[in-house]
Amino acid sequence: MEQQEIDVAAGVSKSVALIACTAMSVFYVAILYFPALILRLPPPSSFKSFLIRRFVCAAISSIVSLVACSLILPIRRWDVANLFGVFGFRLDHIWQALVFPLSLTSLMYTGSFVSKLLLAHSTCSEHWNNGGNLSVDCIKGILQQFICCILSMASNVSCWRNYFVAPLTEELVFRACMISLLLCGGFSTYTVIFLCPVFFSLAHLNHLLEFYLQKNCSFLKACTVVGFQLGYTVIFGWYASFLFVRTGHLVAPLVAHIFCNFMGLPAIVSHRSAYIEGWQNAMPFIPNSAGLDNLTFVIETAN
Repeated sequence: MEQQEIDVAAGVSKSVALIACTAMSVFYVAILYFPALILRLPPPSSFKSFLIRRFVCAAISSIVSLVACSLILPIRRWDVANLFGVFGFRLDHIWQALVFPLSLTSLMYTGSFVSKLLLAHSTCSEHWNNGGNLSVDCIKGILQQFICCILSMASNVSCWRNYFVAPLTEELVFRACMISLLLCGGFSTYTVIFLCPVFFSLAHLNHLLEFYLQKNCSFLKACTVVGFQLGYTVIFGWYASFLFVRTGHLVAPLVAHIFCNFMGLPAIVSHRSAYIEGWQNAMPFIPNSAGLDNLTFVIETAN
């Protein structure tokens, strides 16, 4: 990540950077409970209103973090373009910041893609064996189903949470703000990449209380579920931090975050035949062994 817009010589102390990152992480979670605990607002009447309330809280948290980070960082020039560049809002090399991270991330889901292709091939073969053909009506039906799916997602508040609000606010706070602070605080690039996800995972500890108190899970089960969540949030945090540091674009970890939320966890096992299962489990490692290293090198050299 380029630091031309920040006066690195002035810098901030490591303790200030760590305290600021911890405060932003705590504030990101604490503000979600602010309406009920501090303002004493009545419980939301529906799940939709509950999520909208959380959207507002997350937006406020992101804005406050951006303002606080702007005041802490020794920024040389206080113009809009320069300030946006500090937090990864840039237009230069935008297509590389979109295409390379998305291609790199998609390699982790090769098994899922192969499984879906095999399922689609099996469905088409069954359709053709029963005397069906690829008619105009069939194509229209597929397009109508696709459009209905898109419209359904656009009107689903959970989709807005998973594919827009959560990725955008989390990347703003835990990548754009925190990585800028840690780098300016004198931490090395590799330290920042491995340290930043710690704050990202701490922001998910509130799920432990939600599982244990609200969903009446046993403490052991809650710890197991949340521990698994913390594990893959740390792993993804390393990856997202790497993308942000190497490209200097916020859009790079953002598209990877949205894509991972859409795809879910990569497929590891299959309930289908052993032949398909074997290929599904083997295929992710074929492109990963060559493509993952090559695309990582491309992202590094493209910076």
